[in-house]
Amino acid sequence: MQKPNYSLPAYTIQHIFNFNRVQNIRGNMVLGVTQVGNKTTFALYSSHITALTLCLFKEGALFLETPLEKQGNIWSITLEDLPETYEYTYRIGNVEVIDPYAKRLTTRGVVTPPLPFDWENDARPLIPDEELVVYEMHVGGLTKDPSSRVEKPGTFLGMIEKIPHLKELGINGVELLPIHTFDPQKNYWGYATENFFTPLSQYGTPEDFKALVKTLHAAGIEVILDVVYNHTGTGAPFEEIDPATYYLMRDGEHLNYSGCGNTLNCNHPVVQDLIVDSLRHFVTEYHVDGFRFDLAPILTRGNDGEPLENPPLLKRLERDPILGPTRLIAETWDAAGLYQVGCFPSYHFGEWNDQFRNTLRHFIRGDGDYEAVKKRLEGSPDFYDNPDKSYNFITIHDGFTLRDLVSYDHKHNEANGEDNRDGIDDNISWSCGAEGPTDDSQILALREKQMRNFFLALLIAKGVPILLMGDEYGHTKEGNNNTWAQDSQLNYFLWDALEKNRPLFQFASKLIALRKKFLPLKDWIWLGDTPLAALIDNKVIVAFNPLPSDATLPLPEGSWTRLIDTHLPHEKEEEAIGSYALHPFSAILLVAT
Repeated sequence: MQKPNYSLPAYTIQHIFNFNRVQNIRGNMVLGVTQVGNKTTFALYSSHITALTLCLFKEGALFLETPLEKQGNIWSITLEDLPETYEYTYRIGNVEVIDPYAKRLTTRGVVTPPLPFDWENDARPLIPDEELVVYEMHVGGLTKDPSSRVEKPGTFLGMIEKIPHLKELGINGVELLPIHTFDPQKNYWGYATENFFTPLSQYGTPEDFKALVKTLHAAGIEVILDVVYNHTGTGAPFEEIDPATYYLMRDGEHLNYSGCGNTLNCNHPVVQDLIVDSLRHFVTEYHVDGFRFDLAPILTRGNDGEPLENPPLLKRLERDPILGPTRLIAETWDAAGLYQVGCFPSYHFGEWNDQFRNTLRHFIRGDGDYEAVKKRLEGSPDFYDNPDKSYNFITIHDGFTLRDLVSYDHKHNEANGEDNRDGIDDNISWSCGAEGPTDDSQILALREKQMRNFFLALLIAKGVPILLMGDEYGHTKEGNNNTWAQDSQLNYFLWDALEKNRPLFQFASKLIALRKKFLPLKDWIWLGDTPLAALIDNKVIVAFNPLPSDATLPLPEGSWTRLIDTHLPHEKEEEAIGSYALHPFSAILLVAT
């Protein structure tokens, strides 16, 4: 199916969808709070409850309590001449619940006049897919450690102070771990959403988040949000509002495809609306450029949990006039075993490619399938007709960091309090000769070399590379591969450690710059397997020797200049003619002189 041509200028699209209308573009009543003149309409969907009460508060005190009327499955009421600013909740029986469509939150929903924000000339960077280099990061963790020395650590504003670091590294897209409201005490990473329309207040105000997006855009960096529409945290209101509509259930029991319970019924029309409205809100209100969907196969499941061939939700996202130009990325597996790498049922989505991770991990440690490696480096043509659909990574937030990948043979998750039972057991890692910290200079040198090898493989490959926050200086989580609940230095960016390991940062930055210089790398001609080497576009040679013995690479006719040899991290450029000798566990990048 041919992708539609969306030619609307950046952000003129926001005028297509206006939340300040009682009727949305689908002809349905807008859920949440809608203000027109001096009239305010409150609306909530539920086919489950038998009575609903609206409670309004001013300065913490209840000043109005009134029942809502039901028409179909929409409960609503329109009131006049309310205060400019107040809080509200709904009461179901004796339980107070937050409006799932609340756009501002304290401990209740907040209605207040729109606060002024000057977007100036903000526009999407619109980075072409083949030029995108993504940095997966945690907003709080970037600056929460005292070594960050920012004015407001752990916040959107604190992150703004570190944008020069992102620019120096060379990335042009940030993928933020979830910022939708969640309870950081229950899930530090943020994968337990309680409201899909509000940024986490601990990170700052909505205006702070707008300032972050605006500043990143000015620096030429796209903003991609990691979003969790597959399940909710325990603080979400849907259990009280209408569990049979919002969640996948059978015989009154929740079905669990997320591994966390509370799996959302994503293809129910009401839940489709919730997801689409949330995405539109962050595009129009916050100018977000894209979304990465956690456990995305759950978005393809029907109300019985079975995968759908043409999921209605995904079709709506493809056709949506606001989301059409937006970058959409799927994590293409869920916790119940539905695996859709290379076959996610939507042409609009890029895909996290864990086959790249697994294949390259085996290869760099010395036990790889060379034919599979070739496919991964060439953009996984066995999975994708367009290599830019493949979002490649070696490490991400869950699992080992790059430093730990070359420092541990086994996970060490004792700090999580589950007797080391949690987290995956097979990390396809190699300690390089000693488990964990060591003073052995040869082992330490090999680890540094292996990290450089991984960086080279990731950044030379066709597809979109994803780097993990902290890998650029070799951050360690001390062998813990499941730090979802660790609000500690295990998850913090340690800025003093960056200064101590500038060479690795400079190496990663140099590779990103070379990637941008030589793109697009289209035509790969394989020169041999010992070492595994390719001539790319007749101008670049890349070669890997993942074995414990030397390997000699015969060079094509002509003169070649060495830009990278991971065995010699600080080498100057040097000419090579005839052949090149690769040291054990090393890789090179040469360019035609």
